Amino acid sequence: MRSLLALALLLLAAPAQAQTLVMGAGAPVTSIDPHFHNIGPNNAVASVMYDSLLMLDAQSRVGPGLAESWRPVEGGWEFRLRPGVRFHDGTPLVAEDIAFTLARLATVPNSPGLFTAYTRAIRAVEVLDPQTVVLRTEGPAPLLPADIAQVQILSRALHQGATTEGFNSGQLAIGTGPYKLVSWRAGERLGFVRNDAYWGTKPHWQSVDYRLILNDASRVAALLAGDVAFIDQVPTGDLSRLRRDSRLTLTEAASLRLVYLAFDHLRTDGSPFVTDNDGKPLARNPFKDQRVRRALSLAIDRRAIVERVMEGVAVPVAQFMPPGAFGYNPDITVPAVDTEAARKLLAEAGYPQGFRVTLHGPNDRYLNDARIVQAVAQMWTRAGVRTAVETAPYGPFIARASRQEYSAFLVSWGSSTGEPLVGLRATMGTWDTAKGQGAVNRSRYSNPSFDAVLATAANTLDDVARDRLLQQATRIVIDDQAIIPTHVQVNVWAMKRGLTHTPRVDERTRPQDIGAGE
Repeated sequence: MRSLLALALLLLAAPAQAQTLVMGAGAPVTSIDPHFHNIGPNNAVASVMYDSLLMLDAQSRVGPGLAESWRPVEGGWEFRLRPGVRFHDGTPLVAEDIAFTLARLATVPNSPGLFTAYTRAIRAVEVLDPQTVVLRTEGPAPLLPADIAQVQILSRALHQGATTEGFNSGQLAIGTGPYKLVSWRAGERLGFVRNDAYWGTKPHWQSVDYRLILNDASRVAALLAGDVAFIDQVPTGDLSRLRRDSRLTLTEAASLRLVYLAFDHLRTDGSPFVTDNDGKPLARNPFKDQRVRRALSLAIDRRAIVERVMEGVAVPVAQFMPPGAFGYNPDITVPAVDTEAARKLLAEAGYPQGFRVTLHGPNDRYLNDARIVQAVAQMWTRAGVRTAVETAPYGPFIARASRQEYSAFLVSWGSSTGEPLVGLRATMGTWDTAKGQGAVNRSRYSNPSFDAVLATAANTLDDVARDRLLQQATRIVIDDQAIIPTHVQVNVWAMKRGLTHTPRVDERTRPQDIGAGE
């Protein structure tokens, strides 16, 4: 393989014309190991370099990928690989690569969010021949095609024994995808060149300068100055101005990304960021009491968050999915804010004078994330829980959340498969790495009744029956106030006029979705 330095020089020397795209992304990429951390920005970049067995289109509908065909067989699903696919260095794709990749998912050291949530149903992998693989499952596994579309495929020959550090060095970031990595400066930018041997539709751009511009004002300024041609995560305060600018075009799509508040469900005897009103640690963890969690939910004015903080670029919700989505429970409505009822519940739980808590959250990951945390803190304080705020860049924030260091914190989940089963299982299923459950259950919530309903849903082929089961599972965790949902995001992208863009409900910002008009 050509050295990264040589390829980087090639990218920098590429003509500054329509063949080079400079784009600005607003969320941090924490690793280019495609299996290290299951979060949106990492997955978006991974899908530039790698491919999955099946792929989801802009509306999260399943279609062919590295597998040109797939079908249910007795005891599992059979996938027939597309002939002639090669990795960026010329290594051919074979069925053994699928088995190798799936075995790797559970073994990535220090992962803050494993991908095993997508492979929980798989009990064995059978390689029938170099082009055919069967994934043996526990029961019918109707959602496996959509789940497997989330897993990027590696090469056994190239990646046996590969470490996350090896990927992050750039040397091992070799996939079958539409672009090849040529440079990677952690926290700053990535450089790509087009894979002209790609098996699928060739992307428009010969080279891509993918800049990480986490500051909202800087990202907009770069677009207006012409330093970049395309940005994502358009700040809500700039929407009106950018829409009026004749030099620009905007695209948008309602996402399936839920923003929610999570609590310390792990500890019983106190919680690290909770004290009484005099600053002394409490002997017991108030978040283990459902009445406290319900009180804090009633204290939140979700509509005010949508209207004032999100400036209308969101939908208020009180459950995992938005209205109209698969698994949405129409009987769970957005509660009206009720501060007095919240105070009564706190008193019933033994906190008539409330208590103090620090609410943690990121300040560079979700749209208006730091402002949302501040708004929630004010609402909780009005209800009697004096709330301080501490925000941090996403990398250190999520590392601490993954170690269960917080008492209350703001996070999110994007249901990129178009349904909630994986998300429910990953965020609130009882943590069990052997079963691929609770992969990002950073609060360590556990409810056996919830787990049982999800297990039944995972093996239910009939869509109507599975929808009912997912509604039932949602009812269990919302009645228990396992989390407090606030809203789902609406995603907006902006670009110089003349570019075209296909917005995706999974929020991914990818150069292969950007083209140039006639």
